[in-house]
Amino acid sequence: MNLCDRNEIQELLRRHGFRFSKSMGQNFLIESWVPEDIAAASGADRQTGVLEIGPGIGPLTQQLARRAGKVVSVELDRRLYPVLRETMADFDNFTLLEGDAMKLPLRQTVKEQFSGLRPILCANLPYNITTPFLTACVEAQCFDSLTVLIQKEVAQRICAAPGTADYGAFTLLMQYYTQPELLFTVSNTCFLPAPKVTSAVIHCRSRKAPPVEVCSREMLFRTVRAGFALRRKTLVNSLQTAFPLPKERLTEIVAACGLDPSVRGERLGLAEYARLADAPGIRPFSGSCSRCLSPRRRPWLSCMPWGFGTTFCFRPWYSLKKSCTHCLSPHRCSTEPILRIWG
Repeated sequence: MNLCDRNEIQELLRRHGFRFSKSMGQNFLIESWVPEDIAAASGADRQTGVLEIGPGIGPLTQQLARRAGKVVSVELDRRLYPVLRETMADFDNFTLLEGDAMKLPLRQTVKEQFSGLRPILCANLPYNITTPFLTACVEAQCFDSLTVLIQKEVAQRICAAPGTADYGAFTLLMQYYTQPELLFTVSNTCFLPAPKVTSAVIHCRSRKAPPVEVCSREMLFRTVRAGFALRRKTLVNSLQTAFPLPKERLTEIVAACGLDPSVRGERLGLAEYARLADAPGIRPFSGSCSRCLSPRRRPWLSCMPWGFGTTFCFRPWYSLKKSCTHCLSPHRCSTEPILRIWG
């Protein structure tokens, strides 16, 4: 069966009563050269274990199974389980994991599924999980490489150079952990149904050692996110969103790192941000969210003033979860006291 032939795809899906789900970002490949080139670019061989996210009906999965020692595919849509069992019936090195890739314990899965194999990630990623899933993958540090088909704009962000419009905090995160390379673009006409955007394939080779040495990796990325918090402002103004220091003091710290205080954060590379993160005297807001760096987002819902400059929180103590009400990131904020003094 040719899983990239439009007529055969439609007949297969009709037989299983399948309809495309826009909410799941389902776009199936209908050009055979695309999965072939992606699988070849991944570097998969018999000593390789491949994790694939969102296999769909299995065109890329088949190409990987022909090359790799083992392929483990994670699929969320239950309607595709019988389809995959049919299309992958001839491959005994294929395993289907049913569930949400965003809830997958990556390190544990790699350890259990790819014992004795070199683990890599290769996937036609759903557009709606691209950034958070790639972030989870690089932070897990359990893959030798990532080869993914994603939206072209996101691929350009990952591979961007300092000072360009696509350059951002996500760029530095990916370039800290990996060496990304944009391989080729894929037109929207190569998909069924056709998305509204162009896609691209990138190959990210994991670094054996970080490109910069810092005292604290968490502090480095706090500084990076702060540097891009106000893209149209100077670096000093952006840093004020995360660090409780007077502007004059921040200006001195930036100058002591050999940087122009009027420079914008988008002009700096990892080396400059590493110097800032290790600069003496710089520290984040206590209680600020480590993801969005918001110093004023409190984990309470509502408070009432009771005179003499005090505020009591009437949210139940058991609902004071460590989450940021601004970016909704769980377990990122330090909880505030029930009673606080204004000013």
